[in-house]
Order: sequence, then structure tokens, then C-alpha cells
Amino acid sequence: MFSDPGPSIDDRSTPRDTMSLDSKRDFEDAASAHLVVDASDLVRDSVRPPIDYSSPAAFTSSSWARWKSLWTRRFILSLLAGQVVSLCITVTNVTTTELVSRNWSLPTTQTWFLYCSLFLVYTPYTMYKYGLKGWGQMVYRDGWKYFILACCDVEGNFLVVKAYNYTDLLSCMLLDAWAIPVCLFFCWVYMRTKYHWTQLLGILVCVGGLGMLVSSDMLTDKNYPALSKGKGDAFMIVGATLYGFTNATEEFFVRRSPLYEVVGQLGMWGTLINGIQAASLEHVAMTTASWNGATIGFLVAYTAAMFTLYTVAPLLYRMASSPFYNISLLTSDFYGLIFGLFLFHYSPYWLYFPAFGVVVIGLIVYFWHATPEEQGKLEPKAPAYIRRMHLDDQA
Repeated sequence: MFSDPGPSIDDRSTPRDTMSLDSKRDFEDAASAHLVVDASDLVRDSVRPPIDYSSPAAFTSSSWARWKSLWTRRFILSLLAGQVVSLCITVTNVTTTELVSRNWSLPTTQTWFLYCSLFLVYTPYTMYKYGLKGWGQMVYRDGWKYFILACCDVEGNFLVVKAYNYTDLLSCMLLDAWAIPVCLFFCWVYMRTKYHWTQLLGILVCVGGLGMLVSSDMLTDKNYPALSKGKGDAFMIVGATLYGFTNATEEFFVRRSPLYEVVGQLGMWGTLINGIQAASLEHVAMTTASWNGATIGFLVAYTAAMFTLYTVAPLLYRMASSPFYNISLLTSDFYGLIFGLFLFHYSPYWLYFPAFGVVVIGLIVYFWHATPEEQGKLEPKAPAYIRRMHLDDQA
């Protein structure tokens, strides 16, 4: 609920003043209505039925009740959204592979188009919602925190790409999972999230599925020699740490601010930071890269996949959590196999299929006891100074 718009008026108030106050209250009520949740609904949706261990029959029936309680609309959408972002990651890997094979290897320039598209789509809408003056106030007051978020996101992407150039595939796949505990830690720092042991078990099950995928790659000899293993591993650890930090930080922001504000600011500062970095590091390579219809097509597909990922991910943070987002990405190797069957004529190894099933089981175990509603407080609203400006406009 917004704060009271001002002191009360006495009996000598004019009708115009009374109408002004009424309109202010109407604005408050309309804006607050989106944040009001019925207490009984919240309790019902955020508590799992207890497991009864008194007898085998009671245990079976209570476990079945717990199983049915999992499949809420919010959980199903979270599960689907997690696979959408995982599929987007696979598309970006495939398109990047195709670009490199066509003499177009500009990783920093490649992601610039992503940030620019986020900026062009979400920033004008933020200006429309806040007004040009309100948007300027938001950039002036809160721009610094979005600058830090964008800087970590840009450098995380850059370091992970560089890591693949120096270390081997096994190290990359295993060290990339370091983002999960980092994300858990920062979620606890920001939101004091209480993790149940079943959530940690779910993460371990998902990582076990990752281990099966890694084993599949090793058994099918997909690994490649490392150019400089120490340097590559260091790049991957720092990059994964930045990934975990940015995921948790963005979740913290989108739970308290409108999605268009957060993603728009990430796009604006990312465009600036990434543009400067690309101009500094890749200005020579830009002139020698192959710019033709095929490379532009793959670049558009890459940007579209990343744009979808950066749009769906904040929604997944709200519906579930950023750690759930991270463990959902562990299925991307399976989707990579599906693409590889048709594009690169890979021979599927049987271990891929049970590995995918293990990761999905881990995602279900993650919310076996805890619920998505318990992962953090959800109160997205415009900054207080923007709301005050709207109240003044209503007056």
C-alpha cells in the first residue's frame, strides 16, 4: 500500500481539492490491488501436505498427496520455463559453432547485439511507464546498481567464452556448475532464503545427471586437449562466479522492481560496456570476419535465442528462483545432442537419455518439500519517487 498522499483537509476544502484527494486514493488503490494476496491462498499454496510415517498405507497416501501438491500451475510453468531457457542456451551454442566455422569469431561483438536489442525493446517501454522525467530519475538514482549488474554479466559471458578457448571440455562442463553454489549463497545474502535439505538433495541429483552427461562425452571421445588448462580453469571459475552473482542479483531486483525496468537497464548499460570492450578488443577482427547472408542469419538466430532467454529468465526467477534456473540449464547438453543428431550427424550414446531423466527428477525433488512461493518475497513495484511523481500528476 502506498503512503498517504498528504495531510487531511478540513471542512473548508473546496470540491476540487476533495476530488484531487479522491483521485490520489483511487490511484493508490489501483496500484496496490496488484500486490494484495489473499492470506488463505498464500498459506494453502506455500505448505506441502505432511508425510505420515505411522503405517505403510498412511505413508503411501500421504506421499501421493505430496506428489499431487507439487503440480501447481506455478510449478508446471517454472518447469517449462526452465526447459525453454535450456533450449535457448543450446541454440546459442549451435549458432556460435556455426559462426566460428564460417570464419566469424567475435564473441564480444556477438553479445553486443543482444544487449542492444534488450535496450531498444525495454527502455522505451520503461520511459512510457515512468515518463521521461521519471526514467531519468531512475537512471540517476538507481543506475549505479544496474551498471554493476551489467558489468558482471558482460564480463561473465566474456570469461566463459575465453575459458573454452584455453581449457578442455571436461573442465568447462564441471566448473560451469560452480555458478549453482555461488547463486545459492548470494540468494541467502539478499533474501535470507531458507533451504530445506531436499532442495540441496535435488541440486545433487541434478549435478549427478551432469556427471552422467560428462561421462557420456568422455566415453564418446568428445573432449579436446587444453591449450592452457590453468588459465582456462581460472577464467571458467571467475566467469561462473559472476554468473551466479548476476543470477541472484537479478532475481533480487525483479522481485522488487518491474521486469521492464531491470531488463531495460541491463540492456542499456550492457550495450555501453560491451560496445567499448568490443571496439577495444575486436576492432581488427571485425574487418577480417566474413560478413555474408549465412553469418548474419546465424547472428540473428543467436540474438533471438538470447533475447528470449533474458526475457524468460527473470520470469523464472519470480515463479521459482535463480538456483532453480541454474539447475534447469543442466539439461542443455541433452538438447545439444538432439540438434547434433540432425545438424552434425552425432551418434547418440545411451547414457544421455537417463542423464536427462535424472536432471528432471532433481528439478522435481528441489520442490518436493519447499514451494516456489517460499523462495522469496514478491513485491514488484515502481520506485517510491516514481509513485510520488504519479500521485502529483494525478493531483
